Amino acid sequence: MKCIFRNKRISAVVSVVPREEYRFDDEYPNYKLTEERARRFKKMMSLDRHRIAPPEVTSSDLCGFGLASLLQDGIIRKEEVGALIFVSQTPDYFIPPTSNVLHGKFGFGPDVQCFDINQGCAGFPLGLMQAFMLLELLPPGQKVVLLNGDTCSKQLSRCNRISYPLAGDAGSVAVVERCAEENPIYMDVKHDGSRHQALMVPAGAYRQPSSPETMAVREVEEGVMQSQEHIHMDGPAVFNFTMTDVPAQIAEVLKFSGETWGSIQHFLLHQPNPFILKQMADKLNLTPAQLPSNVVSVYGNCSSVSIPLNIALNCAEVLQRESRRVLLSGFGTGLTWISMVLSLGPLTACKIVDYDPA
Repeated sequence: MKCIFRNKRISAVVSVVPREEYRFDDEYPNYKLTEERARRFKKMMSLDRHRIAPPEVTSSDLCGFGLASLLQDGIIRKEEVGALIFVSQTPDYFIPPTSNVLHGKFGFGPDVQCFDINQGCAGFPLGLMQAFMLLELLPPGQKVVLLNGDTCSKQLSRCNRISYPLAGDAGSVAVVERCAEENPIYMDVKHDGSRHQALMVPAGAYRQPSSPETMAVREVEEGVMQSQEHIHMDGPAVFNFTMTDVPAQIAEVLKFSGETWGSIQHFLLHQPNPFILKQMADKLNLTPAQLPSNVVSVYGNCSSVSIPLNIALNCAEVLQRESRRVLLSGFGTGLTWISMVLSLGPLTACKIVDYDPA
């Protein structure tokens, strides 16, 4: 589905990461890798380090810390907030919605709307789409707070050499508001539920309820420990999806927007791993400067937060000073893939902060 939004903008983006940093060089013995195999694997996948939240820290803790910092810094005032959208696949509870939990924590009034969206790596652009639509209904002056958060490490075994070295936990907060400028935003949103099994957690909900059997962690191949309640990925299917469907959509949304490859100043994509991003850059004839792949090597694959991290890590200085024409693209579980072209900046805040509950 293609759509155009006008008179909307993102005015601030803050990402929050755990303080706890873990390095591949210290973790590789968990994966039954020899030092030599670990060295080759690290080089091939561009692995270095990632941020993992402590067991007691949830996605809403990370997002809430970011929202508190925006309120404290005066980037947004409490009375300006008209809605909270929380996007995550690791909520605090099955019931109630985590957006309501955050609503209560911050003491928002009863007219502040709450929405939870169950979405993964495409969750930032999907959340923006919902925010843009919601702004049409809110009173003048009201803004939408988009909160993306995932603690994906809780859905993986620390002894899974394929997935765990890439896992990252993070939260982000984006302020979305109306603007006087037309500022057209072009989006293309696609889903293919026939491929939903390519990336899923098979058990633990109500189709296959949690049990001692589904929780049992087993070695499915050398160095890969997982249970039925951990993330399962069909690697070849996901790789083919990212190399085929996503580049085609990026080209399609560029044509839809009237832009060219040269007129887009930053291609800020979800970052599943550096290898895929480098392959995609080659396929699209883009340089590493145009299409960065450095987020996952520093923070890990942070699901829907990887795009906000990409924005802050690679463009914070320039976006706080001026506007840039950018392309955002998120793709993953569902399968869902969303690409959008917009003008981003100048932003009143664009940063990455460490989570510090004290």
